[in-house]
Amino acid sequence: MADPQIPPPPPSSAHAGGIFIALGVVGGIIAGLATGEVTMGVLIGLAVGIAVALLVWWRGR
Repeated sequence: MADPQIPPPPPSSAHAGGIFIALGVVGGIIAGLATGEVTMGVLIGLAVGIAVALLVWWRGR
């Protein structure tokens, strides 16, 4: 049974979207190495990672 003197912890409102940015960059590097366009791969991976991170943030609002 819960002790009435101890308040319950606040609900967590933080969502971790930064991992998608890192994974996007790493995936972009790998795809860029495979196609011979590393810079474009990094930029596209970064853009996709940022888009997914923004979706996670927006959904968590």
